[in-house]
Amino acid sequence: MIDLWAAKVLVEAVGTGSLAAAARRLGIAPMVASRRLAALEAELGVRLVHRTTRSLSLTTAGESFLPHARALLEEEAGARAAVRPEALGASGLLRVTTSSAFARKVVAPMLPAFLAANPALKLDLLVSDHRVDIVADGVDLAIRIANPLDNSLVARRLADSPRHLYAAPAYLAARGRPGRLADLAGHDCLTLSDNPYWDFLAAGRRLRHHVAGRVTTNAMETLYEACAGGVGIACMAEWNTAQAVAAGDLVPLELEDAAVEPVGIWAVTPTARLVPPKVRLFLAALQQALT
Repeated sequence: MIDLWAAKVLVEAVGTGSLAAAARRLGIAPMVASRRLAALEAELGVRLVHRTTRSLSLTTAGESFLPHARALLEEEAGARAAVRPEALGASGLLRVTTSSAFARKVVAPMLPAFLAANPALKLDLLVSDHRVDIVADGVDLAIRIANPLDNSLVARRLADSPRHLYAAPAYLAARGRPGRLADLAGHDCLTLSDNPYWDFLAAGRRLRHHVAGRVTTNAMETLYEACAGGVGIACMAEWNTAQAVAAGDLVPLELEDAAVEPVGIWAVTPTARLVPPKVRLFLAALQQALT
């Protein structure tokens, strides 16, 4: 019978890139992690990883075995979830990934109450403005603001995410307010570096409109700050801008002939199989925060 702890060591080591990091996550000594992995390799009769003092990589046999190790751990988590009363709250380690803006504006404010209600839970919040491979990185839940296209994952729409164009009062005083879609060509539009297009709904159809300006960035937080500082016009979600609009620091802009296409806030999980209580409880708290 395969040692589940050894399987955990393998999965964590692959996700973190080293046995030392895996040991820290699991709360065991690095020597213990190394011995468990070595014992697993001995039991299977193959080498699963190439080790150096600084890095770790899977062998061909390791790549083949890794999905089975993850499946074993998923079965264990499902078995524990089936007998643990949900009233006791979540437990274990929950790994969630989302964008930097959503983490700061929505997730972080809900954490004090959520963690207080689930004292046996540990949260690893992976913040990135680039899409994380949740299967490869062992993530339990991804919160994505978009329309997911990856059919290999399981996506559930949590809420709508309306978007608008915004600018600071200082920018509008200096450059004027665009009235139509074509007017954007005469403005500094702030975009993410890898996407110089904004999606609009115009005359009942979806339109990808190319925009440009003097500043692009790979981080939504930077784009937000540049917009609030009067550098240009940005396309952003209502949840990201509500406080600034209320304070008068940002002004929503409406065009006569087009509206920014709304997207969704999605919960993405690696499998449709039994969702553990820790994920269900986190999503319930998140949906409450979104209302």
